[in-house]
Amino acid sequence: MRFSADTFAFLAALASHNNRDWFAANKARYEQHVREPALAWIAGMQSPMLALAPQFEVSSKQIGGSLMRVFRDTRFSHDKTPYKTNIGIQFRHGSGKDVHAPGYYVHLSPTECFLGVGMWHPESEPLKAIRHYLCDNPNAWTKAISGRTFKKSFALQGDSLQRMPRGFDESHQHAADIKRKDFIAVHPFAAEAAIRKTFNKYCITRFQAAEEFMHTLCDAVEVAWD
Repeated sequence: MRFSADTFAFLAALASHNNRDWFAANKARYEQHVREPALAWIAGMQSPMLALAPQFEVSSKQIGGSLMRVFRDTRFSHDKTPYKTNIGIQFRHGSGKDVHAPGYYVHLSPTECFLGVGMWHPESEPLKAIRHYLCDNPNAWTKAISGRTFKKSFALQGDSLQRMPRGFDESHQHAADIKRKDFIAVHPFAAEAAIRKTFNKYCITRFQAAEEFMHTLCDAVEVAWD
């Protein structure tokens, strides 16, 4: 079982009918075209991810695994629609408790598909640790972000401060990166790639290109890589 055109058709329909009654009436479609292929795809990624990054958890459990919940947390949002209209899959470092930990991410929706690597919105202490690491190890950071295969597949994205954080040198060679609030890199791709038999290999090949980047972030926040 794998992702199909029906997967994206369901997500598009959910975006147009994002309410509990419609979802309840179409839950069987969700299970067949979204949840089951997602869990099967995750299971197929366990062995190659173990070889690439053994400290990162790849779990095909129905609850509490790598597949993110379809239910939105609307408590602090003006948008009260109850369901996410994308598939989100994260292979998170074993030391992390949430999406802010180092991780590999897969995002599938009818309007946008991408792979992500790195740390999204790290909390204050790991964020500070990364910034200090960049200051103290500029050559390591240069190597992490300037490899040819990495640059071919990924681009750094995310939010940044407008001003240099206190205590850091504005003239540092990596000043722009020290200002970052997110240390993530993104690889966009067409939805057609996700429905091919080669999608597992496609993702692993790109994740391999980010190995130096991920290893460096793990060193920066002092968590094990291998």
